[in-house]
Amino acid sequence: MDQTALDILTRIASALERLAPPPAQPASLAGHDAFVWHPARRTLEPVARVSRVDISLLQGVDRQKQILLENTLRFARSLPANNVMLWGARGMGKSSLVKAAHAAANAAHPGSLALVEIHREDIATLPDLLDVLRAEARRCLVLCDDLSFEREDADYKALKSVLDGGIKGRPDNVLFYATSNRRHLMPRDMIENERATAITPSEATEEKVSLSDRFGLWIGFHNCDQATYFAMVDAYAAWFALPIEAGALHAEAAEWSVTRGARSGRVAWQFINDIAGRLGRDIAPHHARG
Repeated sequence: MDQTALDILTRIASALERLAPPPAQPASLAGHDAFVWHPARRTLEPVARVSRVDISLLQGVDRQKQILLENTLRFARSLPANNVMLWGARGMGKSSLVKAAHAAANAAHPGSLALVEIHREDIATLPDLLDVLRAEARRCLVLCDDLSFEREDADYKALKSVLDGGIKGRPDNVLFYATSNRRHLMPRDMIENERATAITPSEATEEKVSLSDRFGLWIGFHNCDQATYFAMVDAYAAWFALPIEAGALHAEAAEWSVTRGARSGRVAWQFINDIAGRLGRDIAPHHARG
């Protein structure tokens, strides 16, 4: 290759180097309270503002709130605590309660906990995330929202081994919180398939429940009645000081729930967004339950 061609190739390589983004650096857990895991780059993206509501606004889930908050506060104080699965009805505040409990724990013990979100489709990379967090001194809540597994999905086996098995085990500074609409995370046909391929019936039963068993706490959420739904609406209306009489508020909230065919915290929040807009009140900085 002559010198001219070599010079051209060198210039092209230099230009491509300048155009390429710098390699992503792993984020420190200092300086922020929440992060999102990006497995392709093995990085934690800081979240400047978490989408959440104050824990006092989560109505109709008092027992669930007490259990999760106590577990989270113990962990924040460096005391033993359990992995948690929050399961049950849609829109009743499962993920919102996790985020609210995290905020409450950090209010009680400033800077004690980092919240790290891992997306369902990235759950197979959970061991990689734990390796990153293992090197950190700060305590971390790892949250996977809407976790479930479908037929032919093998990721659940990685989750089983990570939660309390394997040679490395779960790091002492990490708890895993998951939300799901399913009690056992797997659909019935997947469980039946495991039973059909098991060597013994006892092995099939173990396979059916072993994933959920890795969570020390199971917290159930159920559809709410009208009184609880009205309590949710009242709490939001009072928080935002909406200028509407209680009777009118309830009448409109009831009609709203009928048009949606459901009563839940999410439906209550969507109604509050609608009524606040009609009343000319801006509640944009606040966010819904999940």
